[in-house]
Amino acid sequence: MPEALLEFLSRGLTQATWWQMLLVLVVVGQLTMASTTLYLHRSATHRGVDFHPLVAHWFRFWNWLTTGMVTKEWVAIHRKHHAHCETAEDPHSPRFEGLDTVLWRGSELYRKAALNRADMDKYGRGTPDDWIERHLYTPHDRLGPTLTLFAYTALFGIPGIALWALQMMWIPFWAAGVINGLGHWWGYRNFDTHDTATNLAPWGLWIGGEELHNNHHAFPSSAKFALRRYEFDIGWAAIRGLQLLGLAKVLRVAPVLDVRPNIAAPDAETLKAMIAHRWQVATDYFQMVLKPHLQAEARDLPGRLRRAFRSDGRWLDEAHRATFAAWIAERPNTQRLVEFRTRLLAIYELRSAAAEAKLEALRAWCAEAEASGIRALEEFSARLKGYSMA
Repeated sequence: MPEALLEFLSRGLTQATWWQMLLVLVVVGQLTMASTTLYLHRSATHRGVDFHPLVAHWFRFWNWLTTGMVTKEWVAIHRKHHAHCETAEDPHSPRFEGLDTVLWRGSELYRKAALNRADMDKYGRGTPDDWIERHLYTPHDRLGPTLTLFAYTALFGIPGIALWALQMMWIPFWAAGVINGLGHWWGYRNFDTHDTATNLAPWGLWIGGEELHNNHHAFPSSAKFALRRYEFDIGWAAIRGLQLLGLAKVLRVAPVLDVRPNIAAPDAETLKAMIAHRWQVATDYFQMVLKPHLQAEARDLPGRLRRAFRSDGRWLDEAHRATFAAWIAERPNTQRLVEFRTRLLAIYELRSAAAEAKLEALRAWCAEAEASGIRALEEFSARLKGYSMA
C-alpha cells in the first residue's frame, strides 16, 4: 500500500496528532452542549430567552449536524419530563427506570419517548415548522451525523471514525445520562422541590450550566440557572455575551426574593412573592422549623428517615414510609409541625380561589403559627409575612 495512502488513513488530510484530535472532540462537544442548553432547553422549551434568527438557526443546524436531534422531539420530551417528573409518565426518571438505565441508556429512552406522536404534538407546540425543518432537519435527521462521519474520516483518517463515535455519545451520556440520571439522584439542593432534582456542582462549566439542575426545576422558565453567590452558570455567561452583541433577548429570569422587616400581617406583596418563591417557602420552613426540632428530637431516627422530612417521606419505599409515618404519629410535637407545613403548602393548591381567599388563608395560618407558642414557628411566620419581590 502506497505510503501516502497509509498516511491518509492513519491521520487524514490534517495529519493531526492525537492531542489535536482530542481538542477537536472537546471543542465540538462543548459547542454541541451549548447549542443544546441555550437553544433547545432555555429558548425552545422554556422560552426563557430569544436568539437572533441567524443565531437560532445556527443552533438548529449544529444540532442536526452533530446529533441528529429533532427540535420538536427534544422539546416535547423535556416538557413532558417537567409535567410528570418522578412519575411513571416521566420519560427518563431514575425512580422508575433505574439509575443505570438512565445513565447509560438515556438515548434509548429518548428514542422510545419520541415514538409517541400524540405526546410530540401535545408538548412540542411552538417549535420551528419552516421549510427547512419539514424537508431536511426532521425527515433526514440521520443525514447530519452521517456528513459529520465523512468529514471526520476525511480530516483525521481512520481515527476520525473513533472520534465520531465519541462525538455521537457526547450528548446521550452527558445530557440524557448524567443530567437526567445523576441530576435526580446525587448532589445538593437549594430548594425542596416536589421532585428529586439536584445540583451536581456549584460551577456549571462542563455541561453548559445544566449541572445546576435543582435550581432549574425550582424556576424552569429562568434563562439563568445560577441562583446563589457561589454558583456560576457558563450558559448564562454565553447568553449575556450574545445579549451585549444584540443577538439575544432575555425573557425571564428567576425572581429575586426580598424580606421586609416588621410586617404586621401578610399582604398582597407577601402572597405574590410566596407564589413566585414556592420552593423557597418549603426550604425556609425546613431550615427554620423542622431542622432545629429534628436535631433535638430525632437523634434516634436513621439518617435516611431524618432526611425524608424534607420531602415529607415522598421518596421512601412502602416499608420505610410506614416506619416514617409511625414515628411521627408517636410524637405529637413533630406531627404538629408537619401538619403546619402541609396546611401552608396546601394554600398553593387553592387554584379555583381568588387571590383574596388565598391571602385570607395565609393570614389565618400566620396567626395560628404565632399563637402556637412554638418560637421557631413564630420566627418563620415573621419572615414569611415580610416576603416581597425585589
